[in-house]
Amino acid sequence: MSKLQGGFTLPGEAGYEDLTLKLAKKWGADVIRDSDGTVLSDDILNAGYDIYSTICIIRDHNAWAKENKDKLQQTFLITSPVTAKENTLSIDLLKDFFKEQFSLNDKEAAFKYWQVYDRTLGKEVDKSLWKYEKATGTVEILKATPFHNYTVSFLAYRIWEEISMYNHTTNHWDKEHLMQIDPRYKETREYLLDWMENWCKEHPATNVVRFTSMFYNFAWIWGSSVRNPHLFSDWASYDFTVSDIALDEFSKKYGYSLTAEDFVNGGKFHVTHMPGNKKKADWMEFTNDFVITFGKKLIDIVHKYGKKAYVFYDDSWVGTEPYNDRFEEFGFDGLIKCVFSGYEVRLCAGAKVDTHEIRLHPYLFPVGLGGLPTFMEGGNPTLDAKKYWIHIRRALLREKIDRIGLGGYLHLVEGFPDFVDYIEKISDEFRVINSLHDAGKPYTIPCKVAVLTYWGHLRSWTLSGHFHETYMHDLIHINEALSGLPVEVEYINFEDVKAGKLKDVKLLINAGRAGSAWSGGDSWKDPEVLSTITKWVNDGGVFLGVNEPSAALGMDRFFTMAHVLGVDKDLGDRVCHGHFANLLSKEDWVSTEYDGKAKKHLYIVDEETKVLSEKDGKALITTHPFGKGRGIYMGGFEVNFITMRMLLDLILEIAGDKEKLYITDNKNCESAFYPGSNTLIVINNSESKQVTKVNTKAGVKEYTIEPYDTVIDKL
Repeated sequence: MSKLQGGFTLPGEAGYEDLTLKLAKKWGADVIRDSDGTVLSDDILNAGYDIYSTICIIRDHNAWAKENKDKLQQTFLITSPVTAKENTLSIDLLKDFFKEQFSLNDKEAAFKYWQVYDRTLGKEVDKSLWKYEKATGTVEILKATPFHNYTVSFLAYRIWEEISMYNHTTNHWDKEHLMQIDPRYKETREYLLDWMENWCKEHPATNVVRFTSMFYNFAWIWGSSVRNPHLFSDWASYDFTVSDIALDEFSKKYGYSLTAEDFVNGGKFHVTHMPGNKKKADWMEFTNDFVITFGKKLIDIVHKYGKKAYVFYDDSWVGTEPYNDRFEEFGFDGLIKCVFSGYEVRLCAGAKVDTHEIRLHPYLFPVGLGGLPTFMEGGNPTLDAKKYWIHIRRALLREKIDRIGLGGYLHLVEGFPDFVDYIEKISDEFRVINSLHDAGKPYTIPCKVAVLTYWGHLRSWTLSGHFHETYMHDLIHINEALSGLPVEVEYINFEDVKAGKLKDVKLLINAGRAGSAWSGGDSWKDPEVLSTITKWVNDGGVFLGVNEPSAALGMDRFFTMAHVLGVDKDLGDRVCHGHFANLLSKEDWVSTEYDGKAKKHLYIVDEETKVLSEKDGKALITTHPFGKGRGIYMGGFEVNFITMRMLLDLILEIAGDKEKLYITDNKNCESAFYPGSNTLIVINNSESKQVTKVNTKAGVKEYTIEPYDTVIDKL
């Protein structure tokens, strides 16, 4: 096939002009960008490429920030519980926290939101019974109850922008710490609008302004202990949007006030993995409205100067939810997503913008996010790139992405020529895949899948963070498996169920720990939800439950859909009851190679329940008929070649697709067929050579594919 060009964004670097332009040609780049810590020289700017310029609108303003330290961004912090041993107790507020990240906001406007709690009683301590000692940064509890536990929640300024802090410590930078300013203040907004105007005037060569991202970073609280350096991180958290001025404005708009406890939640915080509540929903709405309203003013300035505005959907993305119904109000021309996995590709592809771009890994940094060597001695960035690419490529086959690219320090590739060659290979591969999408969508199995969570559509194709940050959740593994399967997927919540969204769905998936946002928590106590899903299964639907699906305390059964699933979990109240013995059965979609983990205390509730896979006498997978449909239970789901294929085979079975058109017979390989160009792509996801057959309307085709490689066949 002829070599295609374009659709690739290259990170350039002043001082390495020859390397930049050489690799731009080799990788088929049509855009050159700067990165955090690099600049582009005139030779690069004038080389005939489009230019992306990266700005983080709330940092790189240290001169202004130093003059306006009361307008830095904030967060609520909560001390670790301290046990009183006498009638008085002193608590050092910043003892547990990274001192270079935080400073106390003890101004009167913020101090009114501080709270002291007796955690043993679960009650707030009256403000008359404690005092703040400014000189020592401590709170003194005057009438403590001995051997009760106490915490203090307080507002703190964030004095080092978290992504800069991470990049600074990772790359051992020796330069000034960057602070983040808060546009909640009128003075900050006026400054930023003026700054944006001047920036556009001073960067005539820039074609695209890449916002990183808008104003508020995901929560990332660093600690003082080397044994626990990262106290809390939640990629979808709204905790870093709080401030005394925002709390005051919220109270005026919504007619009630929020407290520190509404955010810190006894130290647990309201993490994205938990179901929300009205207060959180109101705060999210309040924050999104502000970010969209002010963000649009900045984007309008960019457009006024004839430039496009892209948003980098990482870092300070909070308030720019791409699956929020109001996202289009920003007016962004494109969205860029940093990706490690297939589901992140699908997240990007579904956003309502003109251009969808993904940033590949590994980044051109000496070490990776896990701290292991990458572009340095001991690193193998080529192997890293291959392993990331096989996950990304699966999703690229299913939904169109317009552009790919890299970030970081380009000069680091000089010692890794095999990496340079591999990026050329995958950039060519990407452009071919992209061109096939232009001729029409790929073939999909006629079986619509819906994933049911508390967040529904808002959290489509995500949980909270990258795969390596949320790997412990079954649903992220299911998302990753689904991201490369030839099937339509929709994310719905419990209100959607009641609104009739199950009408065209054939497979409904609910997966996660009990009480989590992914399993659903108390949403399963709604009788309309239970009856609607029960009727849907009775009419022919298939309900796949994983881990602790439909779990809710206080109901007649822990799994509220136990009557459909045929199994439940014993919480200790059925240890004296008799249980059905396993009735073994076989189904084609369940692989004999499957080796999952048995769920403890699982028991069968119905003699019609059959065990499809077991380990040490304990059920791993069960099936239970219910009317014209059935319930299927899996104790857990970990994405790998076996489970991906099992999920695909289950979908094929539900669809009644016995021909298995355009499906490989080798679990290590996958394929996609594009009817518009009559083209079949077959990929090898493994590190060894594979042989596979594919049934097509033109007959059975056989392919031999090298490790990690791709075959493209015009049928």
